Amino acid sequence: MLKVIFYCLLILYYSNLGFGQSNRWTLNENGSISWLTKDRLPHKDHIETSGKYISAVIRYGVNADYSLFLQRDLVWPMLRTVPNNTHASLTRSFTLDPVKLITVNKRLIQKEKVIEIVQDGKMTIHSTLDDHLKLERILYPSTDSPVFCEKYILTNNSAKDVKVEVPNLNIITQTLAEDGVEGIYTISTKSDGFGSKILQPQTSVVFYVHFLAEKKGEYIGSVDHEKEISKRNQFLDFLKQNLIFESPDNILNQAFAFAKIRASESIFETKGGPMHGPGGLSYYAAIWANDQAEYINPFFPYLGYEYGVLSALNAYRHFARFMNSEYKPIPSSIIAEGTDIWNGAGDRGDAAMIAYGAARFALSQGKKEIALELWPLIEWCLEFNKRKLNLSGVVASDSDELEGRFPAGSANLCTSSLYYDALISTAHLGRALNLHKNKIDVYVSGAHTLKNNIEKYFGYRMAGYDTYRYFAGNDTLRAWICIPLTVNIMERKKGTIDALFSSELWTEDGLASQAGDKTFWDRSTLYALRGVISAGDTRRGLEYLKYYSTRRLLGEHVPYPVEAFPEGNQRHLSAESGLYCRIFTEGFFGIRPEGFDAFTLTPQLPEDWDFMRLKNVHGYGRKFDITIQKVAEKLKLTVISNATEIFNTTIENGKPVSIHF
Repeated sequence: MLKVIFYCLLILYYSNLGFGQSNRWTLNENGSISWLTKDRLPHKDHIETSGKYISAVIRYGVNADYSLFLQRDLVWPMLRTVPNNTHASLTRSFTLDPVKLITVNKRLIQKEKVIEIVQDGKMTIHSTLDDHLKLERILYPSTDSPVFCEKYILTNNSAKDVKVEVPNLNIITQTLAEDGVEGIYTISTKSDGFGSKILQPQTSVVFYVHFLAEKKGEYIGSVDHEKEISKRNQFLDFLKQNLIFESPDNILNQAFAFAKIRASESIFETKGGPMHGPGGLSYYAAIWANDQAEYINPFFPYLGYEYGVLSALNAYRHFARFMNSEYKPIPSSIIAEGTDIWNGAGDRGDAAMIAYGAARFALSQGKKEIALELWPLIEWCLEFNKRKLNLSGVVASDSDELEGRFPAGSANLCTSSLYYDALISTAHLGRALNLHKNKIDVYVSGAHTLKNNIEKYFGYRMAGYDTYRYFAGNDTLRAWICIPLTVNIMERKKGTIDALFSSELWTEDGLASQAGDKTFWDRSTLYALRGVISAGDTRRGLEYLKYYSTRRLLGEHVPYPVEAFPEGNQRHLSAESGLYCRIFTEGFFGIRPEGFDAFTLTPQLPEDWDFMRLKNVHGYGRKFDITIQKVAEKLKLTVISNATEIFNTTIENGKPVSIHF
């Protein structure tokens, strides 16, 4: 009865946001999510999962007769194809179902009924076979080999012995030499644990299937499946134990935990070093000024994932290769394992993106030697933007990160806002490096002037809201009006927040890119939710965040933030998950790096919460916990590092406080 009441209240709650929402998945106590396939069939979905040498888009579902649909679209990013462009990763689809080749009591399996599908960083599918056998499939990528792994556990659920025959799979194909940058690639589908066995009641047989690809002269050898699943579990356990968000809302807690997985797993060991890649069957072994330099790299220091930190540093090093004395634009993307570039959209404001991310990364990483290495890149990018200032004092560019999909004018709000934030961060970085005050003052003064120019040039009354126009001549509300809120430009926060949550922009999947259009990109929704919470409107920010998080974690397409629709069909691009996590670190907690061992914290505790906590936070040269507890009308802030209480005081909600280690 209580469960019925709960779901009725949940439906009523989401109806109040303007959209009914019925969850397909449920949240389990161990943090996984489950889909019990009782009704609402057929249903299909897709999820991406990655390791250092492989990525997989698993297309799965349950048909009307409860049978399984399963297709694996596998990508080998370092097996480059011809022409060796952005999308030139060896990619193949596999629909093979080894279960259909199993013989039980001398007959092929006649019927599979899917009972439950579980997601926890691996995919586990529970089924019954011919009503008297139980099957468990576990699907996951290898962490450090070009292998996609599947484990099968077949259990006799009857009261009688059964004879089981598992066939040996050994399917090998080769690509044409002229199609591969390095010639012929060999693709193999193999099994392990095959053979015949009599299964007594309640006993099991385990077998494995894997898919791998290798170049000529490369030999992966046998696959130790139990070792592979152990390594995947170790990776997932590391993420569970670091940068833990805790609050009274379990859906937000677990959506944050899931986002850490997708944000961190999509890093590929290329010849150009570790490269974080968006994914989506299109974007691998390459980096972008927005997805990597701006979105994900500032997040990695807080997670303490060393491979992620290395990929961030590697990305900035690659971009630094293209600094030039003529101040020609840095390429938007460095592709093909670092051997080529893409700049098809011209200057998208990429230098602002890079400076914004690199300055934050250098501060929060807390290492002077890294900051000194990145300083020339940051300075170059700031000078590039300074030279791009138009007569109104805002930054001109050819396009923006949407690369011409929507109008961006000759100067857009995003680029100038990112440049403004980069100036602020660089001033902090200069102080941390003990640079001359005159140099720092130039950045501080530049930021002050730019902020005024942003207001004069972009500040506008649009559709009845005191907010921003995205570019000169823009007369339609755009999702990216949220960007000033994320860089602490709050003069138009009320009108902007009202516009973001208006019927003109908010849809059942978050923000429309432009009022009146069905296209949505999660990245703008994620920026907006962070900005709204940073602005102190935690009531509306939390309502819409809960709606969005429930839809992404427990709805029809789970469990991660997505890229765009209709383009890409809501691919699970990786950096969007980093943006989701930043809603919490920079929105609710308001963490802003100010030194190698210092940051400003501006807590925004929602009225309905009595606490929120970040545990095992990394950065600034140490690991620490932050706890915010409601005490009467104020908050108790506690910061603990190495079992030592660094900070313990009472503060006001929404007021900044400086933390120095």
